[in-house]
Amino acid sequence: MKLSRNRTGYYIKEGVVSIFTHGLMSFASVCIIVAFLIIMGSFALIALNINAVVGELENENIILVYIDEHLTENEARAIGTRLLATPNVTSARFITREEALTAFIGRYENTERFKDVDATWLRHRYNVFVEDIELISQTRDDLADIYGVAKATANLRIAQGLVTLRNIVSGASVIIVAVLLVISLFIMSNTIKLAAFERREEIAIMKMVGATNSFIRWPFIYEGFILGVFGSSAAFAALWALYGLVADRAIDVESGLISLISFSTVSVPLFVVFTVIGFGVGVGGCGMALNRYLKV
Repeated sequence: MKLSRNRTGYYIKEGVVSIFTHGLMSFASVCIIVAFLIIMGSFALIALNINAVVGELENENIILVYIDEHLTENEARAIGTRLLATPNVTSARFITREEALTAFIGRYENTERFKDVDATWLRHRYNVFVEDIELISQTRDDLADIYGVAKATANLRIAQGLVTLRNIVSGASVIIVAVLLVISLFIMSNTIKLAAFERREEIAIMKMVGATNSFIRWPFIYEGFILGVFGSSAAFAALWALYGLVADRAIDVESGLISLISFSTVSVPLFVVFTVIGFGVGVGGCGMALNRYLKV
């Protein structure tokens, strides 16, 4: 156990010494990780904000369910139970004829021309909200088949547009992050290769005197781990500050036209992802870089 602790201490010590010995390359490695994570995090935050906006628009994209005009108000209200039992329906708000007429007249400045309009000319209706907007067409048909429902309408073109936008944003974000991850891993690997190249004679001598591959590899792994964690922490702090700056500039509190999600709501999962990726890029890059020099 003591020997194991001594070895671990030696590995960490050698990893730290290597960082300061090759200060310029270590700095370059950290900068690569920071740049990659900031770019990746920025795209992730953009995607999250767009998805939030799309989600709000989805909530406004409702199905209008018109009740048979011959049914009384109580009978119309009773249909609400069956509407809520329909798959993909999350809620349904009942609107009486009188409320519908008031809302209709409220759209116009000159209300005098509607003074002779009688509420009985309209139907009781429901505003129905769905869980998955992709299923809105099927849900509309299911609602229209309920007894007592005269018709159900939904703006399918807007719904399909929102679904397409959401899929494009999600797909593009995944592709961009994947490409950036591969590029970052490649650059990190090449950076570590430079450090290994400078120490190639040392590595060869250690191999000749009987040092195992793991004994040679571990200091580099700890070096990559330290660089990765430091880079990910710096990137997280920089992105937090950058996002706060953008949010302060972009949001007009009085108009409320722009609504960005709070960084605190995604800070914990984002920090975890940054740490894991920083660890993976640092350690993975070291592992990839050393394979060539361990074949002596």
